[in-house]
Parts: sequence; C-alpha cells; structure tokens
Amino acid sequence: MPRILITGASSGIGAALARHYAQPGVSLVLVGRNAERLEAVARDCRASGATAETARLDTRDRAATVALVRQSDTEAPLDLVIVNAAVNGGNQEGQVEAEDVAFETADINYTGSLNVMLPALTRMLERGRGQIVLLSSLAAYAPLQDAPAYSGAKAALVAHGLALRQKVAPRGVKVNVVTPGYVKTPMGGELKGWRPLEISAEAAAVRIAKGIATNRDVIAFPFILTALARTVLLLPENVRKAGLYAFRFQRRKRR
Repeated sequence: MPRILITGASSGIGAALARHYAQPGVSLVLVGRNAERLEAVARDCRASGATAETARLDTRDRAATVALVRQSDTEAPLDLVIVNAAVNGGNQEGQVEAEDVAFETADINYTGSLNVMLPALTRMLERGRGQIVLLSSLAAYAPLQDAPAYSGAKAALVAHGLALRQKVAPRGVKVNVVTPGYVKTPMGGELKGWRPLEISAEAAAVRIAKGIATNRDVIAFPFILTALARTVLLLPENVRKAGLYAFRFQRRKRR
C-alpha cells in the first residue's frame, strides 16, 4: 500500500494532489492548519477508496512536526512525502514587506519545509528508499519585488533540494523540486495582479504527479514562463527590472 504524506493539504495544490492520488490501496496522511477544510479533503479521498488520516499542524512547530513525521513513518513506512505548505508574504498596500510578515513567510516556507523534509529523509535513508518532493515556485528564478521573503525561501528550496538529490540518490532516495507558475488556488487568490498562463490546481496536480513518477529533478511549468524565469538573472538589471515590472501585485486580506 503506497503511503503518502502531504503538507498544506487543506486547499490548493496540496488538496488537488491528495485527490489525485486517492484510490484503493493508497494510504494518505494529510497535514494542514485548517481542520475543517482538511477533513473535507480527507472525505473526498476516502470516497475514492483511499485511506486518509488528518493532522492539524503548523509546520513551524518543529517538535510537533518531527514527531508527526516519525509517528506516521513508524505506523507504515512513508513512500512519498510532498512538502507543500506555504504562504505568500507581501503587503496589502504594495509597500515594503513588513518584518513580521517576512519572518513568518521564511519560517513557514523554508524552515517549516525543513521540519518535514529532514526527519522524513533520515527515515528513508535508513531503509534505502523513498521520495521527497519540495514545492517551490518560478519566483525562485525570477524574484518578485512584492514578495522578497517568498522568493528567497522558494529559491532556498530549489538549491537545498537539488543539492540533496545529488547526495542521496546513490542511497536509494529520490528528491524532486516543483517550480510552478501561476496556479488558481485560495492562496493565489490573495494576490491582486497579472497572472499569465494560470492553470487550475487539478491541472497542476496532474503535471506534478507525472514529474514525480518519472523522477524529474525540477518539475517546472508552464514552459514559456519557465524559460523566461530561468533567464531573468542572466539579464542586465535594467532589462530585468523592466521585464518583472508587470508582475507587481498587492496582497488581499487572508480569508
């Protein structure tokens, strides 16, 4: 029975991935901060034949997160861990990101990801198998002036994930990094700005799952935005500044 742990599973890409993988013979551990939405996703997954357990958790709580990962793995070895929980950061008036927002964003998007990834990695290395997927963003390559902490944390996940991939592959553990463009999610709905080539969370889940199955190092989409984002840092600053100007945004109040 494949066993999959997904953080940020109460909505957006995490929920779409949970529903995508839900089928008879699959065991899901769904982690999120909103218990009501999390249970709704779990019900959908059970209706599709999967077993699904939920855990209300803030991944910034290292002790609780490590304990959950270890307990889940002890009950049945985790085959796949998808590290997805994240927040946007930014500012509601388009001003410079406040200190508290920047720290919260970095703590959830990067440190919180490590709190999930590292104990899972330790267990997988012990048995010589397993797969870890880190949800980053194209903002890792094309940093957004209205989301500096978000962009920085997502860039850190790319670097950390790809470095680990090289190191642990010979020991039977796979690491993949996902860098999506704009995806229609509740989190994305917080942003007021241009969102070119936006796709649904369900379509994103299909692309991500395909990349996971083929063990791609970086699962990036859509192609056009990926190609543009990966060249941004190679451009002179004045050209880069002009190109990214259209991607400014403001953050709506969280729902």
